[in-house]
Amino acid sequence: MSEIQRCGWCEGDALYEAYHDNEWGVPVYDDHTIFEFLILETFQAGLSWITVLRKRENFRKAFDDFNYKKIANYSEEKIQELLENAGIIRNKLKVRATVTNAQNFIKIQEEYGSFSEYIWSFVDGSPVQNEVINYKEAPATTKVSDKLSKDLKKKGFKFVGSTVMYAHMQATGMVNDHEVSCFRHKEIEKLER
Repeated sequence: MSEIQRCGWCEGDALYEAYHDNEWGVPVYDDHTIFEFLILETFQAGLSWITVLRKRENFRKAFDDFNYKKIANYSEEKIQELLENAGIIRNKLKVRATVTNAQNFIKIQEEYGSFSEYIWSFVDGSPVQNEVINYKEAPATTKVSDKLSKDLKKKGFKFVGSTVMYAHMQATGMVNDHEVSCFRHKEIEKLER
């Protein structure tokens, strides 16, 4: 029985491997899931992804199952409650940014019909198929993530720097950055909208 070949960044941690095998790089077109990843990537800024992944269910409970309509209307009392929640990353700026980002997320939906239409337009609606040999050589940013970051900031979003947005693009399958030797690379490549 041969060992499954995965991207090097996830090996050795069951939670990381499950995330890698089932979610990372799979194209996401529904606004709810895109928003979930946007929140999680926001909280990841400056931290490791596994830290956020381990707290994901706590985030889900704390942030009303990532319901952006509810989050957009959070009161100061709710924000303070979140800042007391030891199950999440209690960064005041990131918690407040999540509320602001939810409000702006809705504005984009109103303008473009869906957030998905907006964000996928940056890659012409189709995943970019990269040929990553070693994950350590994958870019942290690209011209597309620079452009996306700049546009989101202009629209009032917070914690959406180019590195955060490129990680979001990787997570939601806007780019396929699985290593070419990884079993998921070809599987993801075949996925169609």
